[in-house]
Amino acid sequence: MIKLNKMVNVVLESLLKPLAEFYRPDFVEEIAINHEGQVWMRLHGARVPWVSYSAPQLTKQYLVDLIHTVANVYEQPFDPYHGVPVVYASLPGNHRFSAIAGPNVQYDDNDLTGGVAMSIRGGGAKDTSFENYHLEKGKQLLKIKPREKVRPDDPYDRLMSAINDGSPILISGATATGKTTFLNHMLTLIDKNARIITVEDAREIQVTQENRVHFILSRTEQNNDFDYARLLDLVVRMTPDVIIGGEISTSNASVLWEMLGTGHDHFYTTIHAESAEAAYAAFADRILHTQPAYNRSDLIAEMKKKIRVVQLSRDGGLRAVTEVV
Repeated sequence: MIKLNKMVNVVLESLLKPLAEFYRPDFVEEIAINHEGQVWMRLHGARVPWVSYSAPQLTKQYLVDLIHTVANVYEQPFDPYHGVPVVYASLPGNHRFSAIAGPNVQYDDNDLTGGVAMSIRGGGAKDTSFENYHLEKGKQLLKIKPREKVRPDDPYDRLMSAINDGSPILISGATATGKTTFLNHMLTLIDKNARIITVEDAREIQVTQENRVHFILSRTEQNNDFDYARLLDLVVRMTPDVIIGGEISTSNASVLWEMLGTGHDHFYTTIHAESAEAAYAAFADRILHTQPAYNRSDLIAEMKKKIRVVQLSRDGGLRAVTEVV
């Protein structure tokens, strides 16, 4: 890490003042900014995952200027439109800074020319004892969000249990079977306070939760140095409660599979396939296109352990769920 000289540190501290009141208190685990004028705070040990505050002083211009300054101070490249649009740093006080600006990030239609998103993790809670993690001699470990080992017989119950316990879900179907529409409805069943991050090549997913960020990696209009590898790194640093992947393709399959393995609950994505069995195979084949070292049979077997599949089918104007595995 670059050691800042005293003058540079003073300048950076001064620029950070509008944000410091949000991320420096000991009770704050991290803050997230999805667009100008609003801050989301995650508090240590709080039952409600995120709370929001109005912050009109955090204009888009201020946020973009801050990212530029941090990039310059830490000697990192930053060019949202023709170079690298993300910046990572450790701010004074050991606060971890992650930010992106430009066309790869959106919140709503006001961000069509480029948005901004930022996450700053706090210096850590003062209580760092094992008891703070519920690890005590003679006591059983806590089970947080345990997933059901036995899947319900009823297909509807199988889907609802998958949504409730955070199991990854792959929505499969041919063209015009309503995969995105079905996914949009599923999102209405997620906690309204959850933090949602979507990864798409074009904005299609409709998220009703306010704490959200939409990352865009266009297949046809990508001009900067933001790729799926950089996207994976950024998504996990943004601490999502729910990750929504765009339709699986050869270009994103391996990264989406890696995202699924990062330990985040509620991972949803879609794929073109005619059956649940074909969906697993198609996902594996797309991964093997860029990662041929995987064993196909082992990969499919691992998917079947981790991922639930909802199969959609169509006959003329009739659309229906035909499998929930």
